[in-house]
Amino acid sequence: MDIYQHFRPEEQPFIDQVTDWLEQADRQYRTVVTDFLDPREQLIFSSVVGQNEQINLDFYGGYHQSERKRAVLAPFYETIENSDFTLSILQGNYPTKFVSLSHRDLLGTLMSLGIQRKKIGDLLVEDGTFQIICDRDMAFYLKMNLTKIKNTSIKLSEVSEQDVIEPQHSWQEKEGTVSSIRLDAILKEIYQLSRQKAQDLIEKEAVKVNYRVVDQPAFQLQPGDLLSVKSFGRSKVVSILGETRKNKLRIKTAKLK
Repeated sequence: MDIYQHFRPEEQPFIDQVTDWLEQADRQYRTVVTDFLDPREQLIFSSVVGQNEQINLDFYGGYHQSERKRAVLAPFYETIENSDFTLSILQGNYPTKFVSLSHRDLLGTLMSLGIQRKKIGDLLVEDGTFQIICDRDMAFYLKMNLTKIKNTSIKLSEVSEQDVIEPQHSWQEKEGTVSSIRLDAILKEIYQLSRQKAQDLIEKEAVKVNYRVVDQPAFQLQPGDLLSVKSFGRSKVVSILGETRKNKLRIKTAKLK
């Protein structure tokens, strides 16, 4: 069976990478630790590995509800521990009286240092404190080079996983029906918009799917896709549950509260 048929054409290079990692673990008996993966990549990874009993696969991103996670792929006889993900959690402080810091500000500063997004996990910001979850080897570089954010001097220090700032938000799931898995149809269902309003948002490049702007209303969504709509918040496609008697699709989605 052609595994590619279940995924998008642009996802094929990632599928090939997962297949290579799987061979390293299965045939070469090597443990593989990946970069940070977004939710869609995690779903693809799990699907490709499937029910292979010769392989242990686990994901972890520093805390229970982390969005971006690393994967560890190991031969069946190895037990995967949190320490195998080789994570560091860096913390910095900033004066809220003088500086307003957002997730976007923090990400932009990291990108300006030439760091690829896949090398960094979740970024957490809360009233004067921020945290960066990263690879242990990346931590030293960040401590040496990330010394300012928005013209404010900062100093990074490592904290334990018990000190992670877990976001105080939750995903509210619901089931509904849609005419298709087109982006505009699913936005209409999640955000209770008119079809025209959903199309306008997409065409104005106000919608991201898996962190990338999508400007085509007919774009086909899949389970695991993470959506971000300017001024409307974030949501995700959890699963496609099947067809109704009227040939519509039953889907489960979730919206960030």
